[in-house]
Amino acid sequence: MAVCFQRLLSSLEFVNRIDAELYRPDLIRSYQCLISSDLALHKMRYLCLIRSGTTPPDREDGLTEGAILFKTTDVRNKVISPTGDFYRIPFSIHSRMLKTRIQNGDVLLNIVGATLDVIGRSAFMADLQGQEANITQAMVFLRGKRGDVCPGYLFAYLNTEYAKDQIRRYARPTGQYNLNLHEVGEIVVPLFDRETQSCIEEFVYKSGELQESSVAKYSQAQSLLESELGLDKLTFDKPVSYAARFSEVALSQAISANRIDAQCFSPAALQYEHVLSTLPNVQPIRFLTAAMVKGAQQEESPDGTIPYVSIKHIQNNEIVAEGNSRRFKGMPVAKQGDLLLAITGATIGKVGIVSRYEELTFSGDMLAITTNGSIDPHYLLAFLSHSIGQVQLQRWITGSTNGHLSPHDVGRALIPRLDEKIEARIASLIKDSIDKTHESERLLEQAKHRVETLIEEAIAA
Repeated sequence: MAVCFQRLLSSLEFVNRIDAELYRPDLIRSYQCLISSDLALHKMRYLCLIRSGTTPPDREDGLTEGAILFKTTDVRNKVISPTGDFYRIPFSIHSRMLKTRIQNGDVLLNIVGATLDVIGRSAFMADLQGQEANITQAMVFLRGKRGDVCPGYLFAYLNTEYAKDQIRRYARPTGQYNLNLHEVGEIVVPLFDRETQSCIEEFVYKSGELQESSVAKYSQAQSLLESELGLDKLTFDKPVSYAARFSEVALSQAISANRIDAQCFSPAALQYEHVLSTLPNVQPIRFLTAAMVKGAQQEESPDGTIPYVSIKHIQNNEIVAEGNSRRFKGMPVAKQGDLLLAITGATIGKVGIVSRYEELTFSGDMLAITTNGSIDPHYLLAFLSHSIGQVQLQRWITGSTNGHLSPHDVGRALIPRLDEKIEARIASLIKDSIDKTHESERLLEQAKHRVETLIEEAIAA
């Protein structure tokens, strides 16, 4: 059913904007509350330097060194850790983009996105730790001009519904949603006294510290796993071509449906396989699991509500449904402590643990792995997310255009069993990393809630 509302020609905004989304009553309501209050309101253009980046056409994919080039997928309403796995560009390209070089305290804002969930997402750059970074044309940085606004407070405000409603209004649905710099500059920001802003900003910085600690804990777990397996002493050749013996191909044909593709015989896979063969206790995943269940096509039902997730909800080795609760019937269910593994598409092998929810349903491009109690799922997660686990999974992918990994092939991946105390230590580090991420997110939610409360109190006064 169509919803109609009217607007006087004299009240059109941005001179030539006549698209209906700009005048939706439900999105205007919060803005009207702001301007009818006694809050000190300032447009973003007067508070911040606003610049969008570029996407260099001569960039090189796959670089591991160079300046960071932040993309919209990196901007997720969190404090950004510069130690993450980011896209890189050569410093020679970065030097051409110095006007959009990122600094400590910058706030990033997505201005292009396929959906209203992507556009308007923000991120805070607390500490680059000496790294160089830049941005694409799909986002802007916001940098305070005169010190009137604390950047951490601005970041917290952009996560409130008062800011998001403005962004949803201004976003133009032209193929995909986008904002220009003028429209970003029109976003109204309420300013409180410096002390109040600083208190809110403190929550944001503490959140960033916890996020860094989370990354460090995960790195410790991976390093401990590598040292115990002797992977830290390995060096890998990257030959342009390589050969396999007929006996190896024959063995592959016997166990994996006539595999003769090069991927199945990659030197990295074979070298990792050799390392595992030298260990005293190595077991296939199928011996360590109580169940491996493939997801299903969603079928909505009026009975019950449960989160539904797909591959996009695997974030930082955890399942984050972001309030995606819907009603379903007759679908497989994953429970707390289960692992969800991507088995189709471009991100095959991506894995996360269910830790935030008692249970959830999941799409057909994922496989739920339930351990049988003989192995801690956090230790299994640490192994599968490491390159030695990923190489094993990638080796058995079938299909050229849309890859697929069968539950049978997942079950053959070899898992080394270490000393009980070592496994427990690795699992503990992974769990601690996840817990710190949760606490980091809680602090950001607290900062946002504090801003919303202050605004609501001012409106009600």
